[in-house]
Amino acid sequence: MIAERLQGVNASETLVISAKAKELKAQGVDVVSFTVGEPDFDTPTHIKQAAIEAIESGFTKYTAAEGIPELRRAIVERVKEDLGLDYEIKNVVVSNGSKQALYNFFQAVLNKGDQVLVPAPYWLSYPPMIKLAGGIPKIIQTTQKQNFKITPEQLKKAIRPKTKAIILNSPSNPTGAVYTKEELESLARILEEHDLWVLSDDAYSKLLYDGFTFYSIAKFSKKLFSKTIIFDTLSKTYAMTGWRVGYAVGSEEILKAMAIIQSQATSSINSISQKAALKALTSSQACVKAMVKEFEGRRNLALQELSKIKKIKCFVPQGAFYLFPDVSKYYGLKFRGKEITGSNDLATYLLDEAKVATIPGYVFGADKCIRLSYAASLDHIQKGIARIHKALEQLE
Repeated sequence: MIAERLQGVNASETLVISAKAKELKAQGVDVVSFTVGEPDFDTPTHIKQAAIEAIESGFTKYTAAEGIPELRRAIVERVKEDLGLDYEIKNVVVSNGSKQALYNFFQAVLNKGDQVLVPAPYWLSYPPMIKLAGGIPKIIQTTQKQNFKITPEQLKKAIRPKTKAIILNSPSNPTGAVYTKEELESLARILEEHDLWVLSDDAYSKLLYDGFTFYSIAKFSKKLFSKTIIFDTLSKTYAMTGWRVGYAVGSEEILKAMAIIQSQATSSINSISQKAALKALTSSQACVKAMVKEFEGRRNLALQELSKIKKIKCFVPQGAFYLFPDVSKYYGLKFRGKEITGSNDLATYLLDEAKVATIPGYVFGADKCIRLSYAASLDHIQKGIARIHKALEQLE
């Protein structure tokens, strides 16, 4: 028998849909995929070379569960330079991606029935990870009209005696929304009145457009500094998704507990990946700036092409590499007698008829939308959105 804690917890829907698209491609079908949330760039050469040198020098053994000291020190220095926050290496744990770091936190901190505030649209793995730790995800729904960001009023209303933490993901997956300094200050004033952990998911914090600046809520007060846990990853910033390197930074007490969870689950992350990550963090960041510039051009093209589809309303993302257009005006329409009732139907229709893979918005808590990743070539973007346009025109 399967454990009760797995009830209502499924495999990642994005991976399921991506697998279906890959299966069609393997059969020779020309599928345009906008599904996977990873850069299409190769890992920069100097980072790969550091891994090769680690292998050749025999750096292939276990390391401390929380990561090698020099990498943790580099993370401290990077956080200081980028966010203006002062930590020590005792405040850092390196994990198999920020996903494991978040999982470690929930396992280390949540008791049965504890609530975690989750603004929607949300990264689809937040609710399952909370549930697996016995917690309850408390969803705070946002809309495109409010730029997919929670208001102080919503936050104040959502906090209950059992609320243990809140997740802030900026830039957001799936919307690309970025909280401004003023918006964070408004939220900070309310959070200072309560004893909540603030989980700052900074996975896309280096991928910003239109001159936007990233601000950490940990910087707004001493209390928030002590109550904020920063989660970050090298996956998106350095095109290192397969290397599995992420980290958490924050309270020594909480990080120690997270390290215990990790030591009993996976032990340390790959030793070779740690050396590659060290090189990434301590070398020139020019490669990151080049990728951001390319992403911004792709975003602009994707927005331009989507604007040609009259019934679609698309939020302009300030970060990450996703578009999250509202496609709900197509709900209720039919193709060959079959009605489109929601985002899953529409995503299925686009894959079957247009051979374009997208992610239905319901998995992110927003059924009016679908997610498109523009981590793809310009030709790929143009071809895929043109196919979407043509397919949508066939609905009646």
